[in-house]
Amino acid sequence: MNLNDIYSAWENIHKLIKKTDLQKSLYFSDLTQGDVFLKLENTQITHAFKIRGAINKLNKIKKNQQEIITASSGNHGQAVARASRELGLTAKIIVPEGTPEKKKQLIQKYGAQLIIYGKSVDQSEAYGRMLAEKEGKLYISPYNDPDIIAGQGTIGLELTKQCPDLQYVVVPVGGGGLVSGVGIAIKENFPEIQVIGVQAENDSAIYHSIKAGRILSTEEYPCTSTIAEGLAGGIEQNSITFPLIQKYVDKILLVKEDSIKEAISLLWKKENLVTEGAGAVGVAAVLENPRIFSSKKTAIILSGGNINKDLFNRLIEN
Repeated sequence: MNLNDIYSAWENIHKLIKKTDLQKSLYFSDLTQGDVFLKLENTQITHAFKIRGAINKLNKIKKNQQEIITASSGNHGQAVARASRELGLTAKIIVPEGTPEKKKQLIQKYGAQLIIYGKSVDQSEAYGRMLAEKEGKLYISPYNDPDIIAGQGTIGLELTKQCPDLQYVVVPVGGGGLVSGVGIAIKENFPEIQVIGVQAENDSAIYHSIKAGRILSTEEYPCTSTIAEGLAGGIEQNSITFPLIQKYVDKILLVKEDSIKEAISLLWKKENLVTEGAGAVGVAAVLENPRIFSSKKTAIILSGGNINKDLFNRLIEN
């Protein structure tokens, strides 16, 4: 993959997505004694960045493929369901048992067939690939796909136009599709900008794999439940995101569950923004490490806002 793939994706999707705002946060700027900006992908179509990759992929295959299968922790599934409806395709979306109710409801709202399988997204992905092979349909990975990564990378193009003198870009990391695409877009244009990935300490496959120098299985690193369920799970062996992260990402930070919860609450109370756990990890990283971002110009990608209402209300009441 290279920068041309990101530019091609932009041409493919820009009329079908929302160019999200880059909003300065006075509160987090004061905290770091710098300039902190929030990239509002939580306000994107389907309230998550995933629609970018989904539209890019489905636009490219729609003439040759009418039925697709994918697996997701929720937001990718919504994006594929929405894009499939818009482009006249049919989709089966497989999600694990613990997927938030709101995300499951939205997948069904967009007309896709929802299948609940497995206790983790890794099990859902394995089942999805098996089902696609059995039924002769196309399987679309939520992250391990050049077209998906290129679509997500268009966020990086927007950021460098909205604020070309950025010094840090902070990106949530799950399977690595978002941080890979953003990393290419940022580093190939402005190599001096630092790309910082963030994972939940409780479930951090990429972090431990990068430290080990190879993709680890879920049995090889500490893993418990996290409020950032959209980032949970391992990555496939030979995933193309792994070498891209090694090349384009400067550092990966881990954040604690309490910090993620605090970030969700502060984003609402200080910025009037609704974020889910996965979308708030970048702010959690700033809360835990304000000195890293001291006196710097930093953009944080708020990757999603699909959080169950009851959970959100509990968090903002504290």
